[in-house]
Amino acid sequence: METTTPVGSILDKKGHQLWFIEATATVYEAISMMAEKNVGALPVMKDSRLLGMISERDYTRKVILQGRVSRETLVADIMTKDVITVSGGDSVEACLEIMTKNHVRHLPVMDGDSLTGLVSIGDLVNWIILAQSNAIEDLHRFVTGAYPA
Repeated sequence: METTTPVGSILDKKGHQLWFIEATATVYEAISMMAEKNVGALPVMKDSRLLGMISERDYTRKVILQGRVSRETLVADIMTKDVITVSGGDSVEACLEIMTKNHVRHLPVMDGDSLTGLVSIGDLVNWIILAQSNAIEDLHRFVTGAYPA
């Protein structure tokens, strides 16, 4: 487990289960689904095609702060359309750099035109914490002689 590990490995471990919403749904439906699934963002799909992303941040900035009504506003009206994506072969480190540079918390993972999963900044940070913990354990075993030379 390293930061050079492909992000597809995280999806293999956490699973490829995806929840998504259609652009024609209301923002209220999207926020309800996010709450039910305990996620902070949803891909916006149509016919297996990624159209955009809707996040809690979109909701707060484009609905609440603009005085819109979530039961009347469509996902299409507030979703992020220029979605930054990665492939399963991109490293954890590269994904973190993309997230930091672009101020995003979720990255759709694509295989060509197909959405294979979604990783959050929390997924990546947890991966790094686990990798560091494993490295510390390995070093401890080496120093104490419990690790084969």
